[in-house]
Amino acid sequence: MVPNSSDSTRRDVLKLAGGSLAVAGASGFAAAKPNDKVEVNIGFSSEGGRKAALNAANDVVREFNFDALTLRLPKKAATALEKRSDVRYVEENGTMHALAQTLPWGIDRVDAEVAHANGETGNGADIAIIDTGIDDGHPDLEANLGSGRAFTGGTSSNLWNDDNGHGTHCAGIANAVNNSQGVVGVSTEATLHAVKVLTASGSGSTSDVAKGIEYTADQGWDVGSLSLGGGESSTLKDACEYAASKGVLLVAAAGNDGPCTDCVGYPAAYDECIAVSSTNQSDGLSSFSSQGPEVEIAAPGSDIYSTYLEGTYNTLSGTSMACPHVSGAAAQLIANGQSASQARSQLKSTAEDIGLSSNESGSGLLDVAAALGLDSSDST
Repeated sequence: MVPNSSDSTRRDVLKLAGGSLAVAGASGFAAAKPNDKVEVNIGFSSEGGRKAALNAANDVVREFNFDALTLRLPKKAATALEKRSDVRYVEENGTMHALAQTLPWGIDRVDAEVAHANGETGNGADIAIIDTGIDDGHPDLEANLGSGRAFTGGTSSNLWNDDNGHGTHCAGIANAVNNSQGVVGVSTEATLHAVKVLTASGSGSTSDVAKGIEYTADQGWDVGSLSLGGGESSTLKDACEYAASKGVLLVAAAGNDGPCTDCVGYPAAYDECIAVSSTNQSDGLSSFSSQGPEVEIAAPGSDIYSTYLEGTYNTLSGTSMACPHVSGAAAQLIANGQSASQARSQLKSTAEDIGLSSNESGSGLLDVAAALGLDSSDST
């Protein structure tokens, strides 16, 4: 059982990336010998399957509220469990990665400033940045910070402060304070929560990400922003289904595998997530952006200026940057009383046609003002 610790909260004081299996010295499940310990995610369909998995385990890495476990056990035990009718799946506990490339016109392009001018701030909504953490002392973010939890390395802790920069950058796009310095977010007064599932290197295990999604749902937060991705995983799918059943609107980066025609990554490709592709300043599809039939909406992602570590700012590109534009817009709709499903439908139905195919941009480019019943002439 993973030990739990109390949430780290600043709200009372302020206003407030599947990969390879973790096998000792080996390169994956296929390379492991029968007696080698492997780390796997196991989904079960009955209490008998759960008990069998626990009895076979050397170590319990993670337990979920949905029907899955992350365990370390000999490869031969994992193979035996795979054959049980009450075990739904046995899969490698792979690796997810932050979707950013090296290197804030986007706020203007989606008419978020129109929303601000009309008093739309997202106040009352909660956005979980499921990422590398958030810089808890950044002057453009600290007034909006709520609570945080870290799930890196199979642990739960208060150590959710960002040590990479990716999560802080995404947090600023979604919800930087409108305070006449630095940058301003799509939303400006929602509550940001740091759910750290990626380490300083920008990667984390599939089960860490799944646990972060589950935790977001259990807190009752409104939006889960997922600027990360990797291979397909049944555990990740379970976590997304669990969050959706709890009313969380999951927004995910489509991926940076472009140019391509059918390469949306996970979790974005799951039905429970809004898959977001990336555009550039010419309203073209960003060269790196993944595309495919799962894409629901596009948002600015090339050369985006936002908050970074130690109170600084930086310019980054990626569908990671497009995703929080949509997360911030969703928070504004939910703050105004819409449900997750209503907000999702509204974002798509009001998106702007910029001439890209549905495979590239889904319903079109995010239009925050239109989603809120405003237009560009309302920015007074």
